[in-house]
Amino acid sequence: MEDNALKITTGSNISAPEEKAMSTNLKYLSLGILVFQTTSLVLTMRYSRTLKEDGPRYLSSTAVVIAELLKIIACILLVYKDSKCSLRALNRVLHDEILNKPMETLKLAIPSGIYTLQNNLLYVALSNLDAATYQVTYQLKILTTALFSVSMLSKKLGLYQWLSLVILMAGVTFVQWPSDSQESTSKELSAGSQFVGLMAVLTACFSSGFAGVYFEKILKETKQSVWIRNIQLGAFGSIFGLMGVYIYDGELVSKNGFFQGYNKLTWIVVVLQALGGLVIAAVIKYADNILKGFATSLSIILSTLISYFWLQDFVPTSVFFLGAILVIAATFLYGYDPKPAGNPTKA
Repeated sequence: MEDNALKITTGSNISAPEEKAMSTNLKYLSLGILVFQTTSLVLTMRYSRTLKEDGPRYLSSTAVVIAELLKIIACILLVYKDSKCSLRALNRVLHDEILNKPMETLKLAIPSGIYTLQNNLLYVALSNLDAATYQVTYQLKILTTALFSVSMLSKKLGLYQWLSLVILMAGVTFVQWPSDSQESTSKELSAGSQFVGLMAVLTACFSSGFAGVYFEKILKETKQSVWIRNIQLGAFGSIFGLMGVYIYDGELVSKNGFFQGYNKLTWIVVVLQALGGLVIAAVIKYADNILKGFATSLSIILSTLISYFWLQDFVPTSVFFLGAILVIAATFLYGYDPKPAGNPTKA
């Protein structure tokens, strides 16, 4: 379905140089959007969770549910576009691919539940950690994804990739290493809350790695489009999310309402979170690992600068800079392909 849409865009009336230029433009556009989405989501989420306002703060569990619903709507619109803007064709696709294939749909329940847990954990992490520390530590998902890929997909990693994982672990260790300049910060943020934030990030890394590889395995086994799969993920995610709302925040919802504490900033966070998966899908389609690593590195640098100058909740140290440089280097090294162009065998 996506291939057909791409073929319509790049028909035979377009010359090879124009097609190449268009592909390059799409590649850098998708990466620019990824940098913007990743950086702005982390910073706005952190700011929204630490902003002191009158009245109750918004419930992160409800924000996760609304993000899932928005993702479903966005994916339905994309399927509608791929169906040549025909409501009848859209209805047929949704009926045939989702309702008529219950077992295929049920396969998405496991990664969906894990993604819902992960999204809730990110709110917990950014309520307890500054944006820069969170951004660097969260790159451990590269390690967990690699390990799950080896065990679940029988993927073989090259020497450079294993080396990058070692460097990544060293970098994250340096970032989390306590320093003298953090003593003043620890008076405001207790050691307990820092520990909660770290545990939330680490758990999110493991859940992200497992769910991502499981989702990749499902995509490789079937021919359904990424948008249909995301609709299925969103449907289960909404159900699991609502269960979480009423288990953990049921009393607060009945007292102050589902949308308590919502403001313009909250809605920006929700929309950015909803668009995250769609942006990643576009990047997977148009970009390569090196450029994704470049986007991640830019996002880390921007988060660090804005955390220091705007949010003013983070003072970088030499140890942090060393750790961040190692993590950025590991991100590039993991995507590095030393094989010659004439021998495109998979690692």
